Amino acid sequence: MKQKVCMLLCYLPFLDARIFECEAKSLLKHGYEVTIIAPRKNGYLFDIDGKPFTDRFRRKTFHYQGIKIVTYDSEKRTENPLLDPLYQLGLKENADFYQAHELNSFFYGKEIKVVLRKQKGKNAKLIYDSRQLIPDSFSLNINEETKQKWRRMLLENLKEVDYILTVSDSIKSWYLSIDPLLSVEVIHNSPPLTPSFKAKGEHTDRFVTAHEGNLSKATTQKIVSITDSISRVTDFQFKIIGGPRYGESISIPKHLQTKVNLSGWVPYHSLPATLSDVDIGLIDLDPSHSLNNAFSMPSKFFSFLNNGIPVVVNKCSDMDKFVNTHQCGIVINQLNPAPADYVKGIMHLYKNKQQLKQMSINARKAMVDVYSWIHMENRYIKVYKSFLTNRTQYLLR
Repeated sequence: MKQKVCMLLCYLPFLDARIFECEAKSLLKHGYEVTIIAPRKNGYLFDIDGKPFTDRFRRKTFHYQGIKIVTYDSEKRTENPLLDPLYQLGLKENADFYQAHELNSFFYGKEIKVVLRKQKGKNAKLIYDSRQLIPDSFSLNINEETKQKWRRMLLENLKEVDYILTVSDSIKSWYLSIDPLLSVEVIHNSPPLTPSFKAKGEHTDRFVTAHEGNLSKATTQKIVSITDSISRVTDFQFKIIGGPRYGESISIPKHLQTKVNLSGWVPYHSLPATLSDVDIGLIDLDPSHSLNNAFSMPSKFFSFLNNGIPVVVNKCSDMDKFVNTHQCGIVINQLNPAPADYVKGIMHLYKNKQQLKQMSINARKAMVDVYSWIHMENRYIKVYKSFLTNRTQYLLR
């Protein structure tokens, strides 16, 4: 009989790449039955950019690519678990494993696990997939009262957790500093390996830098300034893949509108083709008031490397260490670089094509050897299989 995994979502879209494309599909491939319980907003499920699906996914329960999707109205959410639709639907699934993806869904997963144990004598396992630290103790956007409330919730949830998954070594260390006996594994936000690869630095025509994913106003302003500076001296284009979320917009000065390519949000499996003409990937995350940014290893980072695209990043601890270890890009040695600092980094690689080519080869090799999803999938499935024995397996790298 197949073991059943139930993924609990409070805010995230069910098509989130880590959740659906990587984890859920990997579990399905390895013989697990997978259910995702996902929120609707104003009656609609929504895409990764927040855009509502008005023409499909209308049924409350349906199967999509072999995965069962159970939906609920987010407006009916409540702090009382007995009345909350996510809790009620999760309990109804009577799963063997519950995997939560946010602090709030972790709380409901804990409540479900306790009730199944007390009322049915069932030993369901609880896994917390923590891609962020919540609360982020460095954040200036959250008041101290809220931080303390969230920390108390986290500590209570950790009493029932069976395994924590996270996305960087620093976040893993942060959890182990709370409790060194926690079982924690790093599952990087890596894509499947692209089938083809051509090293960068071998052409002499237009030079393209890209940004992938959500785009803040501050980073947009930097992109405009970078493009304005570099396009004055060479044939340069900045490609924005993703960008503003649904209902938001960005403004590009008229004289740069042919230099800034707005690709929009593209389907997950179309990313390699969209990135095929990109020479450098830019990642700009301000870690000065965010532990999450300091410790981040975002999916865009691995998406660039997967396609052999060297990165230019600011000084975030985990990306800094990775880039310098694998020699796959340039780290600007500042927490919050000015556009001129990024221009220097990009122009250095533009002028040193052989170095760019070697970094491109190094980036791809790191993904082939260690970091692509096939390697992360092995780690991920070993976590689930570790529960088949009475002791945790050692997860070999």
